[in-house]
Amino acid sequence: MDSALYVMWHRQIKEYFRNKQRLIVSLVQPLLFLIAFGFGLGNSFQSSGNFNYIQYLLPGIVGMTIMMSSTMGGMSLIWDKKFGFLKETLVAPVSRINLLFGRCLGNATTSVFQGLIVLFLGYFMGFRIFNWSMFPLIILCMFFIALLFNLLGTSLAAKFDDMQSFPSIMNFLMMPMMFLSGAFFSTNNFPKVLQFIVKINPFDYCVSLLRFVISGIETNLLLDFMVVGILILLLGFLGTRLFNRMEV
Repeated sequence: MDSALYVMWHRQIKEYFRNKQRLIVSLVQPLLFLIAFGFGLGNSFQSSGNFNYIQYLLPGIVGMTIMMSSTMGGMSLIWDKKFGFLKETLVAPVSRINLLFGRCLGNATTSVFQGLIVLFLGYFMGFRIFNWSMFPLIILCMFFIALLFNLLGTSLAAKFDDMQSFPSIMNFLMMPMMFLSGAFFSTNNFPKVLQFIVKINPFDYCVSLLRFVISGIETNLLLDFMVVGILILLLGFLGTRLFNRMEV
């Protein structure tokens, strides 16, 4: 492994686990959604198709946790801009691509860790993984989704210097992506206009992928993998260009 890639990956992980408050706060919102939808709407809907509602809901909450943690990982880039660490890394005689992907891979690793915590907390609400032999694939899918949204957050952070405006912009993007997807409820009864928006919403494909590997709910697996893979390539290309254009 390239040393610069490994150093950035290791730095992001150490920074995450040193900040215990960040870990706790990052889990509060997913748990509130899980309790509110699980006990609230769960009693009303009872089930989604042939599955218990909590089996339908939890993969969406896991996906939401990964997406929010990953996109907000771009904040670390803005902090590094403000306090000079980014300047020191950019002038180093190493590839900027390795610096970019080291950051994203490190943040993706911590996002998967958060997703796993939420996944196992669901056991206290009656959730069960349908097939434990799929667990390595669960982690792999979570990692690809985390990498996708880390690339998105880092690409946007490369163009921002304001720490106050960045979270607002990310929430402006994330909230429609969450609620205009199948994360919390079926979108089959949505109006046609909203169903079209759901179809072009990348988060919906991420949730469908997680729902298959975690709860065994059928989906178009090839399409989901293609959408996630293509977006990773596109955002990787865009993020690399933006990162290379950053001034020292």
